[in-house]
Formats: sequence, C-alpha cells, structure tokens
Amino acid sequence: MSVLVTGGAGFIGSHMVLELVDRGERVTVLDDLSTGFEWAVAPAAELVIGDVGDRVLLDRLMKTRGIETVMHFAGSIVVPDSVADPLGYYLNNTVKSRELIAAAVANGVPNFVFSSTSAVYGAPETVPVTEDTPLNPMSPYGASKAMTERMLADASVAYGLRYIALRYFNVAGADPSGRVGQSTRGATHLLKVALEAATGKREHVAVFGTDYDTPDGTGIRDYIHVSDLVGAHAAALDHLRNRGESLVLNCGYGHGYSVLELLDAVQRVAGRALDIRARARRAGDVPMMVAAADRIKEKLDWKPRYDDIETIVAHALAWEEQLQKKLAA
Repeated sequence: MSVLVTGGAGFIGSHMVLELVDRGERVTVLDDLSTGFEWAVAPAAELVIGDVGDRVLLDRLMKTRGIETVMHFAGSIVVPDSVADPLGYYLNNTVKSRELIAAAVANGVPNFVFSSTSAVYGAPETVPVTEDTPLNPMSPYGASKAMTERMLADASVAYGLRYIALRYFNVAGADPSGRVGQSTRGATHLLKVALEAATGKREHVAVFGTDYDTPDGTGIRDYIHVSDLVGAHAAALDHLRNRGESLVLNCGYGHGYSVLELLDAVQRVAGRALDIRARARRAGDVPMMVAAADRIKEKLDWKPRYDDIETIVAHALAWEEQLQKKLAA
C-alpha cells in the first residue's frame, strides 16, 4: 500500500513514517522542511521537498505513486503565534488543507487521516472532554483545525472520502529506540523546554500562568507518548482500509498532570534542579484539558503502552541528550 505523509520530517510525522516503514508500507513524505529535518525521515521513505498547498505537485504525487491514504501532519501549531498571525495560520492550516483534500478527492484517494487538536474545544466547561463536547476554539490555531475537520466531514458526505480526525492532546516523549524525537528549533512544548533547561541549553523554564483554578495554580494537560499516538494512527489506517466508518476521536490517556507536576518529573528523571520562573498567562491557553479516551479504545481497539509520565520524560531526555551530541558533532 502507498501512503502520503505530509509533514513527515517533523516531530510526530517522522515517528509515523518509521512506523509505516516498519510495517512494510510504501511511504512518500511531503515536507517543506520549514520546521522538520531531512535526517529525521526514515531512509526507506522517499522525501519530496515541497509545499502541501501546491496542487500541481499533489496531483503528480498521487497519480504517479498510487497513493491510497493521506496522513496529514503538516501545519503550524503554536497557539500564541496563531493569535499574533491568524491569517498566516488560516493559510497554512486551512487553505492548504483544502487543496490537499481536493487533490485526494480528484485523484480517487479513498482514505484520509488528519492531525487535529484538542484546541478545537476551547475552554470546555466539563473535563474530561468527550468528542461530543461543542467546539469553541479560543485561538486561530484551534479554529483553523476545526475548519479542516468540517471540510473533511463535508467531503465525506459529498464525495465518499473516508477519514479519521484525531484530536491530539499534549504529545510528548520520543521513539523508545532513540531513532527520532522532538528536534524543532525554538520549540515551545513544555517538556522540550524543560529538557533543554535540564541539559544546560536553556537557563530557566518559564511557567505561564500560576493563578488558574487548579490544585497548584498551573495548567493541567493530558500528556500522550508520541509512540502511542502513532499507534492510534496505525489503528486508524487499518480501520479505514477495512472500510470502517469515518470518525473523530480524542487521543489522550484520560488523566492529566499540571505544569509543576511535569517539571517535578523532569527533575526526578534528570536528577537536576530546574530554575523555574513564573510568568503571566499566554493568550489562547486554557486552564485544564484532559481527554475522555474511551471512544478511541472502543472504535479502534487502541491500547496505550507508555502511559507513565516518568517513562515519557525518560524517552524524551534520552533523545534530547542524543540530539545535542548530534548537533555538536
């Protein structure tokens, strides 16, 4: 089978490519390398450097490679940046996704797996958040993803495109074998920032918001290991290939950790103290975001393997240490 992975040189996409290659799939990666890395793409996959909104390129790839599934990871993901540059986010995340969906429909690609986000929910009144919670994004990032979900739903009705939209909660960790991990320059993910501080690359860790209505005043998030997230995508692929129904599913563990709890785990695993500094809240952040994860387990028979915060931190730390040696070489 032939799979097109957009954004396959990035953090989550590169892990997905490894999984697909390990499964014996024929994989084409489309990435503009704006945030990804050529070396992060598994050698057995073919990397095409280009724009996911380039319709001519998309048509050529889908026709010449016999693509039967699109896995769409490409996009901009930083909430505060989306508040500052909403039109840029709507272009990159929504307009270009429209071109990708249109190309899939025009070229008879039957299956589409979409990288969505819990940010589509905004600040829900009830936590854990179910897939039936009304969408109320608080940022252009969340809105841009919600728009793409709607386009997929409409395309499914009109053209028969089968799709699964996976709403990620907070993705963390790294490949347990140490092949890839979070490598983005200037990353804003809390765990990445904390590990850079623990390994001496940063002087301190900023905590944005210490006055939320949570037990310790900091935001609570549902951290999911990237390998478990990839496992959910693989299960989604199998579901669609078996002509399963289109679905929208949360990807999380169903419980969360506060910012300070995660930083405590980093200090325990790394054996080093962090310089933690309180800062004002960031635009678009919400107090608490935890998934109701029952539906994905039921619909896809998905079983997490790494639901342990110290395991997540340990895998990410091992990668961070390896990455710094790699960049220094």
